[in-house]
Amino acid sequence: MEKLPKIGLPILIGVVLLIIILAKSAVTLDSGHAGVLYETLSGGVDPDKAPLGPGFHVIAPWNRVIDYETRQQEVAEKMAVLSSNGLDIKLDASILYQPDVKSLGKLHNQKGEDYLSRVLQPAIRSAARSVVGRYTPEQLYSSKRDAIQEEIFEETKKIVEPQFIQLNDILIRDVTLPSTIKEAIERKLKQEQESLEYEFRLESARKEAEKVIIEAKGKAESNRILSASLTDKILQDKGIEATVKLSESPNSKTIIIGSGDSGLPIILGNQ
Repeated sequence: MEKLPKIGLPILIGVVLLIIILAKSAVTLDSGHAGVLYETLSGGVDPDKAPLGPGFHVIAPWNRVIDYETRQQEVAEKMAVLSSNGLDIKLDASILYQPDVKSLGKLHNQKGEDYLSRVLQPAIRSAARSVVGRYTPEQLYSSKRDAIQEEIFEETKKIVEPQFIQLNDILIRDVTLPSTIKEAIERKLKQEQESLEYEFRLESARKEAEKVIIEAKGKAESNRILSASLTDKILQDKGIEATVKLSESPNSKTIIIGSGDSGLPIILGNQ
């Protein structure tokens, strides 16, 4: 009876150690995640080694796995930049990004887990300052916003892609100008719109007048041609044709031959 505790204690310690080792050796990665294996006895992370994918993995208990989310992520960024004429402009943007999974080991070794603050955010701020500095506040407020968004995206992409970060898109959600500049731009745009509307009305009136003139000229030319073609002979022939048709009518009538103008018959009678 006295020997049982002495035998059981080492077994208990062994079971506890086994549980600890298994717990340290078992790693589970969720969907949309990948793991970088840090090998303590082999100098850390091998940058050329493929990362661990989602699922269950068994590793040596002295190693560890650094978990990275590989799905597209979004970060909001508010930036204060200067326009081409030195005015303060505030941009509110969304950055859509994800790490380059194939180069996850290199990303970890060179940039670390906080690669967002070390690489991506400084890159978009630099690109935004460069791009916005080429435009006026009016262009930023109206016609050039899409072009500016695309330029910021392209310049940021050139910076971050060689550093193992995949940039998917940059969305400019809002551009805030100084209130006095914004009001001046809105007044100018309103005046331009009113001017365009006035020019449109003038152009419509001009086209309508041209249409009336063309129709009048057409009618005048038609009347001129018709008058030139109506000779006395043609009128006499038309009168004879009309007389013949009337004479064939069953209604009572009196026809006086040769008493009308130009020798045309005169028809008297009840309809």
